[in-house]
Amino acid sequence: MTQQTDGTGKSQFNNSPFNLDNDSAYQAWRAYKLENYPSELSDLVIEINDPRQLSRAEHEAILARCQAANMAIYASSVKGEDKAIVRELGKQFDLNQLDSNMCADDDGITSLTVAEKGMRQTYIPYTNRPIHWHTDGYYNSLDKQIYGLLLHCVRSASEGGKNALLDHEIAYIMLRDENPDYVRALMQPDAMCIPPNVTKVEEIRPTRCGPVFLLTPAGKLHMRYTKRTRSITWKPDKMTQAAVQFLENLLDNDSPYIFRATLQTGQGLICNNVLHDRSGFTDSTETNQQRLLYRARYYQRIAGT
Repeated sequence: MTQQTDGTGKSQFNNSPFNLDNDSAYQAWRAYKLENYPSELSDLVIEINDPRQLSRAEHEAILARCQAANMAIYASSVKGEDKAIVRELGKQFDLNQLDSNMCADDDGITSLTVAEKGMRQTYIPYTNRPIHWHTDGYYNSLDKQIYGLLLHCVRSASEGGKNALLDHEIAYIMLRDENPDYVRALMQPDAMCIPPNVTKVEEIRPTRCGPVFLLTPAGKLHMRYTKRTRSITWKPDKMTQAAVQFLENLLDNDSPYIFRATLQTGQGLICNNVLHDRSGFTDSTETNQQRLLYRARYYQRIAGT
């Protein structure tokens, strides 16, 4: 795990709760984290007026939830296909460095809807099929990690499209409590490799390897992960394999720390790229309206978390 310094040559990592050799710092952080952790989905939800212009109380309420659980769900009455909802909401939390990934729209914000043709239809987020547990941008290079994520629902599906959500810091706690060597294995620089993305004519993305758990430059915990099996290679040592299996079992079970929500029109998720999945869904055949969410990925965490 990359170590940051405080300018005197002393490693900040020595005092970090994520230093496996500093159990006292970890236990103190763990106790604080779990003391008043949200117990129900409703604890994460805040009613707001207009995401484009939050009141001070609305901003503080969203921030408080993100500080506690790395995520918040907002519910507003705002309707319509207006990307300013996402763009302006992000700016209010100092989220402005967008990851203009390959399938993003020209403005860097992605329209998540079923694609009938073109490049997008070959990728699962642009179909109605289920998406396994992951963090966004797990295939990005390590210098372009996605720390912040914002989803805004313009139209929900007729059926399905539910997201399961798990704070990556909770996943870390459960792994470390079970066996600190699980975390140690998942911190290896070659713990998880993503094979290259190759089309018939070119290599779109080379092989990308890196740890599952790493620290941001400010010393915050970050996670890159996917539960997919066809586009992932795990380090074959026994401890890494055991850690991956433990994590998969955690995600497959009905943990009280896993929240499930189906975003409706005007609702959205703002988070520090927590673990999430999506169930399959069915679009309405009567109204001929497709499920549409706007997604913004950022190279920054939510300011103040």
